[in-house]
Amino acid sequence: MPELIAVAETMIEAYWLVYLENMMGMTDPIADMLTRIRNANMVKNEKVVMPSSIMKRRIADILVQEGYLASYDEIFVDGKSCIELKLKYSPSGERVFRGLKRVSKPGCRVYTPVGGIPAVLGGLGICILSTSQGLMTGSQAKSVNVGGELLCSVW
Repeated sequence: MPELIAVAETMIEAYWLVYLENMMGMTDPIADMLTRIRNANMVKNEKVVMPSSIMKRRIADILVQEGYLASYDEIFVDGKSCIELKLKYSPSGERVFRGLKRVSKPGCRVYTPVGGIPAVLGGLGICILSTSQGLMTGSQAKSVNVGGELLCSVW
């Protein structure tokens, strides 16, 4: 029974997210994604639901590979695709995310060559870049010798 209630709550939350997004246009979906993760992390929610896109799924892939998220699933609400991120916490309950920062914004894009890719927190964090070869972390971009648009930093 508790699982059924949790599924119903997730579906209701996802329905309202899709409804609100359709009512109001979104100018920066990546910043919205990072803000939802940041807010859910601050109150120690187990999961967060948001409208899905290819870029958001790729960012979620990177965050799962790097160990910042436990997993993510794609769910459908009224025929609209949503993504459900499962946040990760240490066994003692400490947050895995210490910070998320949107770097390149729609009004001020930030591009960096391979030599200018920053080391986040002295190498303890990651930066996510959009390159000509797809989305990747800063270390992956350095290894294939490409620069790109610096989307965000995670630590």
